Amino acid sequence: MKIGIVGLGNMGQAMAHGLLNNNIETYLFDRNEEKRNIFNKYKNAHIVLNDKEVVKQADAIILAIKPYHYEKFLEGIEDILEEQIIISVTSSFDLEKLEQKLGDKKFMMALPNTPAKVQESMTGICAGKNISDEELKEIEKIFYTFGKTQIVSEDNIKIYEAACGCMPAYVYMFIEAAADACVYYGMKRDMAYKCVSQAVMGAAKMVNETQLHPGVLKDQVTTPGGSTIKGVKSLEESSFRAAIFDAIENIIKS
Repeated sequence: MKIGIVGLGNMGQAMAHGLLNNNIETYLFDRNEEKRNIFNKYKNAHIVLNDKEVVKQADAIILAIKPYHYEKFLEGIEDILEEQIIISVTSSFDLEKLEQKLGDKKFMMALPNTPAKVQESMTGICAGKNISDEELKEIEKIFYTFGKTQIVSEDNIKIYEAACGCMPAYVYMFIEAAADACVYYGMKRDMAYKCVSQAVMGAAKMVNETQLHPGVLKDQVTTPGGSTIKGVKSLEESSFRAAIFDAIENIIKS
């Protein structure tokens, strides 16, 4: 299956790098020439000069453009869209809106996150009514080239976006804050980022690979009267859990 990406901002670039690094034939377009030229080094990248060419050449087209550009793009491809699959990467333009614009065509939603650039994305995939099981498996396989995937029902897609699509930003904020504290007390900045990010990555890997409840893993670190439990107490007093809960809730309700 040939993949097309329209829009090469942060998310589009992340997906493109992931696909191209896994030798997926990919058609790319962005109005910005500099962003297009980033991918000239890849043999399996086809850089085209307009978005309609992406639609004509690819079997599945990922719309990595801003949500407010979706309507204009969809109106422009109505006369050339046949059996191609259109993939929205924003919950603000869902399957219903795609059908309203283009009628009875093939639509999907796929919400990756920017760690796709290092092949560590978590992508939620939601198939429209005209997508076959074979096509769904093929798209899932494509997105798996730059991370993990999860089939998500349409009524849960907003929850998925809040939990996974936005999560990297929360983690980056945590890493930055922890590193700032380390720097305040004398650690060099580059060392602080390296140490904190590795600790976060290791903790996430423990959850994924041990399949133990996060609370159990937390308890394994918090020895009686030790340093960790003192830090946990401070986080609880600062409403750490409630802040995370509120961040996710605000996205779901937006």
